[in-house]
Amino acid sequence: MRSKDQARGLSLILLGTSAFLATTAALAAESGGQVSGQGGSGEAIFVAEIVLLLVVGRGLGEILERFGQPAIMGQLIGGILLGPSLLGWLWPSAQHFLFPGDPAQKSMIDAVSQLGILMLLLLTGMETDLRLVRRVGAASIAISATGVVVPFICGFGLAQLLPDSLLPNPTQRTVAGLFLGTALSVSSVKIVAVIVREMNFIRRNLGQVIISSAIIEDTIGWLVIAVTFGIATHGKVEFFPLALTIVEVAAFMLFSFTVGRRIVFTLIRWTNDASRSEYAVVTMILIIMCVMALITSLIGVHTVLGAFVAGILVGESPILSQHIEGQLRGIITALFMPLFFGTAGLSANLTVLADPTLALLTIGLVLIASLGKFSGAFLGGKAAGMSWKESIAVGCAMNARGSTEVIVASIGLSMGILSHDLFTMIVTMAVITTLAMPPMLRWALGRLPMAKEEKERVEREELDQRGLVSKLERLLLVVDDSPIGRFTAYLAGLVGGSSGMPTTLLQLTEGQDAPAEDSREKHVDEIKKGARASASAVKQDEKVSVDKMHLTARTEAAATGKTIAEEARKGYGMLFIGLNEAQTPRGAFTARLNDITGGFDGPLCLVLKGAGGNGKMPVLEAGAKILLPVNGTEISRRAADLALAIARPQRVPVRALYVSRRARSKRSPASRFSHRREEAALKEIVSLAERYGVPVETAIRTRGVPDQAICKEAAGGISLVVMGVTRRAGEELDFGETATAVIGKCNGPIILVANERVRRDEAEAEAQRTGKSDARETRASVDAQ
Repeated sequence: MRSKDQARGLSLILLGTSAFLATTAALAAESGGQVSGQGGSGEAIFVAEIVLLLVVGRGLGEILERFGQPAIMGQLIGGILLGPSLLGWLWPSAQHFLFPGDPAQKSMIDAVSQLGILMLLLLTGMETDLRLVRRVGAASIAISATGVVVPFICGFGLAQLLPDSLLPNPTQRTVAGLFLGTALSVSSVKIVAVIVREMNFIRRNLGQVIISSAIIEDTIGWLVIAVTFGIATHGKVEFFPLALTIVEVAAFMLFSFTVGRRIVFTLIRWTNDASRSEYAVVTMILIIMCVMALITSLIGVHTVLGAFVAGILVGESPILSQHIEGQLRGIITALFMPLFFGTAGLSANLTVLADPTLALLTIGLVLIASLGKFSGAFLGGKAAGMSWKESIAVGCAMNARGSTEVIVASIGLSMGILSHDLFTMIVTMAVITTLAMPPMLRWALGRLPMAKEEKERVEREELDQRGLVSKLERLLLVVDDSPIGRFTAYLAGLVGGSSGMPTTLLQLTEGQDAPAEDSREKHVDEIKKGARASASAVKQDEKVSVDKMHLTARTEAAATGKTIAEEARKGYGMLFIGLNEAQTPRGAFTARLNDITGGFDGPLCLVLKGAGGNGKMPVLEAGAKILLPVNGTEISRRAADLALAIARPQRVPVRALYVSRRARSKRSPASRFSHRREEAALKEIVSLAERYGVPVETAIRTRGVPDQAICKEAAGGISLVVMGVTRRAGEELDFGETATAVIGKCNGPIILVANERVRRDEAEAEAQRTGKSDARETRASVDAQ
């Protein structure tokens, strides 16, 4: 049914497009195919162009994706079909009416297209993972080096043999050779990544080598284009201008990845924290992109280099949340990509391939591009010590050009270096090689089974990716000047220190005797101490210098729900709370703690000293032990992830305890099934512990009340209890009977890891949406979670 609905939807789109073209034809007939490009008619034509490029491009992209092809190619082909290649051939008057050659009218869609190039390069830079390149190492460098040099030489040599009729200015054959060589040598990171991800190779060794090689090639390509643009500006190759361009590009790159990186991080963080208006961070990112594009333009190279480097720096910003990145990617993918590729397709005229000479040259171009790229990447793979099958897979993967090639060719066309015929040949080659790449790569990757060691590593990383800590982007700490406050600061450093996670410390000074400045510095030292310990436990290529931590510390006389809510709007993944007075003598949470947590709707990490505790905090080193009660739920797994993260630096043993309410019975099939489920939950914890390199032991308790079993276990040499709890709906903190009993009975410190807050009105709205009408029943079901 779903496929029929989708086919029906596509049919409606095609019918709507046909009706739109019929209306356009009638208008063209009335106006004689002429348009002034001024006034309301020019604006109407501009809007019509956007509508057609979006509808046809996105529609064809949907169709191609169903056949395992990249959607980008559908957008490019859509522009080709709307241009002189098909619509202009079948219906010249309608095509000329919709896409007139009037300079004023043409400049409107061209301006959007040029902005689309910058936006696309911004997105490409944001998706460039330099850490992956560093992790893979020599193999990707060898593949990218030969994968660029061999096809570049082929393209440059081919340009020297082209007839003069294909070049607007035959005296600039060298510059045309640089453009053609670059177009043939650079792979499309986006298309390569899509296919590798689709084949579930994104975490495999070969998949990471392929993607990192494409990243390096892409970076080299934009550097070459920057230099080529400088050469083209002077019209010929001259040593001094060329040397000056190279020096300027090198200086720009050096500045960008040193001082520029800090400036970009600071601007994004300041905008995120200080602005109240919607999408302020997105606006700042666009400003950064435009400023860096202007800088590259001022030094005499193309603006695409500035946009690409801006994307890399923005993508590395620790404040950039997935939500903000998704907003930016959405507008680029939905609007600017279809318009740019559609406009590029409009400039191609496949009817010129009716000329046998041009057709043969195009076939030769496709063969040279494919063989040159494949052989270059294959030789690089062999030089890196890969097997024949792996090298063939690398050669197939690197043969995808698509977006990058079209951008390079569009720049050459706009500068008058490439003719329309040569541009059409390059676009044709881009379409053929890109459409051929996915089935070839699927065939090549399908012949590569996964080794046992690699399979275990991939499974561990997939398990880790589901965890709480890997998804955190920013931490907020609320602590006072007490041992439990300093211990909480240390824990936050353990959790976020190794990745340089931005952390904000709110030091409460209410009722303390020590000077606020001294107290705050002690907490900062504890955070850095935890960060150093955490950094020492991770791989070298994943470390972040503690000195580069994005740490903000300030003192507050008192924290209220209002001040916490004001701070929380900046976007924090978790709130850590360490207060000496968190509970009343009767065991309930204090009004102060209720007020603080009331201003934060996200996950909590609440550090408590326990009802019978003396306030002395444990030292997480050899001899310590962490108790981790689990029950197979998602919040229990989150607590496990946090417990293992704080245990990893000193390899503190963790004891995972599953308290079953059902007694063991060999005669009961239901009981055997229940314990299989419990054992599976513990097995998941063991797998996660192996990923962290933490020793773990497991236990199942089949008799007794859960809180009594937990407290009994905690009394046997346990230094710290880490427990996942569900945050009930309501204005006051309530974690359920088991958590309350454990807090009231355990003598040692306890860490409660709580989920996001569920408000009663939200719960009732959800219940109404799912068909429940009784509000009291809704409250009962929420409180029972």
